[in-house]
Amino acid sequence: MASNTGTMANLPRGIGICTTIPDIFYLPELIFGGLVWILVACTLVVPANPQAWVMFVSVFCFVMTFIWMVVFACDGHHNSSSWAAADFAYHGIAAFFYLSAAVSLAKVTLDLNNGTSSKNYQLDIAAVVFSYVATLLYFIHTILSAIRWKSF
Repeated sequence: MASNTGTMANLPRGIGICTTIPDIFYLPELIFGGLVWILVACTLVVPANPQAWVMFVSVFCFVMTFIWMVVFACDGHHNSSSWAAADFAYHGIAAFFYLSAAVSLAKVTLDLNNGTSSKNYQLDIAAVVFSYVATLLYFIHTILSAIRWKSF
């Protein structure tokens, strides 16, 4: 039986980003981050400041994750250990940003609940759920990136 432990010390390139851990999380991060972006953009909440932070986090992480994925797909990292460290750092920051955005959005959404099930409330609930899923994906990616970085 072949062992897969030796491949953690190599950064993937090309289609390998869709088949290796932790890079397999790029697409789900983009999907759930995009859903948060869309759902928050569709709603109207009276305290706009937390939603502005959620929008910043979702757009920033979506764009940066896409750029990061393209760099890895095009072999822009040249299998350097500094890119493995940068991958760990970026995903750690993104996980922290998404956690802060998810908590603030959840607080605003709970304050918005007036006992009725309005469309904006339902959209905000969905955005909160997807932002916590995105947080989890970025956190898992961070842990696995740290393991890969330490194996270099």
